[in-house]
Amino acid sequence: MPSLEVSVNKVIVHPLVLLSVVDHFNRMGKIGNQKRVVGVLLGCWRSKGVLDVSNSFAVPFDEDDKDKSVWFLDHDYLENMYGMFKKVNARERVVGWYHTGPKLHQNDIAINELIRRYCPNSVLVIIDAKPKDLGLPTEAYISVEEVHDDGSPTSKTFEHVPSEIGAEEAEEVGVEHLLRDIKDTTVGSLSQKITNQLMGLKGLNAQLRDIKQYLARVGDGKMPINHQIVYQLQDIFNLLPDITSDQFTGTMYVKTNDQMLVVYLASMVRSIIALHNLINNKLANRDAEEGKKTIDDKDSKDKNKDSKDKENKDTKDKDGKDKKADEKSDKSKDDGGKSAKK
Repeated sequence: MPSLEVSVNKVIVHPLVLLSVVDHFNRMGKIGNQKRVVGVLLGCWRSKGVLDVSNSFAVPFDEDDKDKSVWFLDHDYLENMYGMFKKVNARERVVGWYHTGPKLHQNDIAINELIRRYCPNSVLVIIDAKPKDLGLPTEAYISVEEVHDDGSPTSKTFEHVPSEIGAEEAEEVGVEHLLRDIKDTTVGSLSQKITNQLMGLKGLNAQLRDIKQYLARVGDGKMPINHQIVYQLQDIFNLLPDITSDQFTGTMYVKTNDQMLVVYLASMVRSIIALHNLINNKLANRDAEEGKKTIDDKDSKDKNKDSKDKENKDTKDKDGKDKKADEKSDKSKDDGGKSAKK
């Protein structure tokens, strides 16, 4: 475990962690009435402050619903489980903890201080086991010292850290097998792409509404001004293009025309290829029919030849029999004439 403070720039959560957390949440929901579950995250540090969370395990946890300062976490169980995990994979270390939130709780700072005994750079990942909104079900936080302007003592608070879902090749194969029972295989790729774009637009709309609500509350004096958030919003507004500019309009027209030209050419090429395949198919069918007709004609000629040969043979046999019968009758006549002379 690192002893020095490491800056966390991004947290990557593997699908195995999500599956384990959902299974933990469902199992505890069946046997108790806990609103959230807590566990420990295992992983390793990559370069440039990237934290890779590849595994996790559940920890017995309980808290008082009325008094959030009263809570219990079995750290003996944590140490025993970590010792067994370390024997299986020494590369994975305690990097933080998780709970199913879905938001930050009052006692999260105290729990995080306990986890810091095993990992000084402890990271809290809130995993929503029952997400209602679009987007990632994970939110990552780190503990920082908050300095007050009035000169009062500093206090611990959480700072948001970007997070994403990442998987290795083996995990991707397993996730694809699981999604086969969820995805509708009868739906084409085009409708699936449109659905994904629609979900992305819905998520963007939700984020814009949150920004609007925040700015409205700050404007009404209900929330204090956070200059870091204001700077980030200003950066977003600066990235937006000026649609009133003639140069922007002309550039958009040129780009749209280029894209439409590519689509038009692709449609023409596809139509030509389809016609080419149709002509080849017709030629192949015609050649197959002509070959079959030639074979049928040949068979009919062979049959006619065989029938003629058979008729000729029958005629010859019949002529031979008639000739023998005539010779026999002539012989009998000659014998009769000889007997009459005697």
